[in-house]
Amino acid sequence: MDKVVRMSSEKGVVIFSKSSCCMSYAVQVLFQDLGVHPTVHEIDKDPDCRDIEKALMRLGCSSPVPAIFVDGKLVGSTNEVMSMHLSGSLVPLVKPFQANLC
Repeated sequence: MDKVVRMSSEKGVVIFSKSSCCMSYAVQVLFQDLGVHPTVHEIDKDPDCRDIEKALMRLGCSSPVPAIFVDGKLVGSTNEVMSMHLSGSLVPLVKPFQANLC
């Protein structure tokens, strides 16, 4: 669990993903379209994959991937992120982490 907490806090927007997960890819593209460059941890390439999955579930993820953290706090999975985006609450949340588009 300590590893997941550390990894989720290392950058503003962090996505725990698997390399074959299309929903993880969709969330990554959404953040990139919003000008945010998330840190992506593809857990299937990590030797501690099973432990990371278990820790994400203990933290409250409905499924291990994608798990999205903003400013070190669990936002949720694809459903939560898309709902926030449609309601207009995602952009203000990630605004501090948007790249300067000048």
